[in-house]
Amino acid sequence: MFKEKFCKAVLKLFGWTIAKEVDLPEKCVFCVAPHTSNWDFFVGYFAYPAIGGTKKQFMIKKDWFIFPFNLFFKAAGGIPVDRSKRVSTVDQLVEACNNSDHFHLAITPEGTRSANANWKRGFYYIAQNANIAISLVYFDYGKKEVGLKKLFYPTGDADADMAEIKEYYKGVTAKYPEKFAV
Repeated sequence: MFKEKFCKAVLKLFGWTIAKEVDLPEKCVFCVAPHTSNWDFFVGYFAYPAIGGTKKQFMIKKDWFIFPFNLFFKAAGGIPVDRSKRVSTVDQLVEACNNSDHFHLAITPEGTRSANANWKRGFYYIAQNANIAISLVYFDYGKKEVGLKKLFYPTGDADADMAEIKEYYKGVTAKYPEKFAV
């Protein structure tokens, strides 16, 4: 409770508000967009406890897991991802979800801080294969608002579902709007 209030106070100090309309399930994948700046990490770091989250995890490039940064990212819930290997990250994360009572994994589907309308679908397949919700979270720099207003459950029609998910993010202002594409 203290951490939630503290994080809300920090966000408020910097002018941010929380728009939360749904409760967090015990297990979900957070689809976090837009992701155009490293500042998004810090907004998310304080937003997660502010919306009632208690034990987050997030994927981050393995390149960031060098000393001394690795100590911080591991403590913060970071999971290093090596994109150069042909290992099924989705299968590993589904297994981790299925073997735990609590699973909150944040993923930025753009996969880069540059404009990319071809979002990666790993978050979708993790949620589908683990039979859990996707929490749609946005960072709107125009409004200075962190939003969690919708839980999405994959139907199995990935193309239609991705179109609906992207529609949710239309109108959200990124830190660098020219780098955000749906």
